[in-house]
Amino acid sequence: MTDRDPDSTTPLPRPGGTLVFVFGTLKQGFPNFAINQGRRVGGVFRTLDRHPLLLVGNRHVPWMIDSPGLGERVAGELYEVDAAALAAMDLLEGVGRRDGYERRALRVQAGAPGDAAVVLAQVYMKRPEQVVEAEVQLGPLAEYTLAHAARYRRRDG
Repeated sequence: MTDRDPDSTTPLPRPGGTLVFVFGTLKQGFPNFAINQGRRVGGVFRTLDRHPLLLVGNRHVPWMIDSPGLGERVAGELYEVDAAALAAMDLLEGVGRRDGYERRALRVQAGAPGDAAVVLAQVYMKRPEQVVEAEVQLGPLAEYTLAHAARYRRRDG
């Protein structure tokens, strides 16, 4: 999928597509955006529920923790991806690895609370037991910004 029009407002995936909410390095203009081959669904989306968004480790990796009710309503972007793009994202995020992210369904909403429909999208999250407090560099955050991304370091090898 190559259509990346950020003004597209159709929040429903086309047949064979999957909606993915990205909050960190897969966002447009961020370090791993080249992996994201999805079609952007316009606007800024936020998680319906609050979740901790942390920068973790000496690489300052953004982690959203699967602890609903804690943290902030996290801002991000919504993409429609095909199976190949989803597989590439899963590989980057280490889905299936013990130290990787888990892909889960999460409710997100465009705009202010109550102003837009709620959409169910896939998101990459860490389990609460993966967090080691001593490794948390910053957070909880409401948004992963370019200033945060400037601290990010790719994994070696």
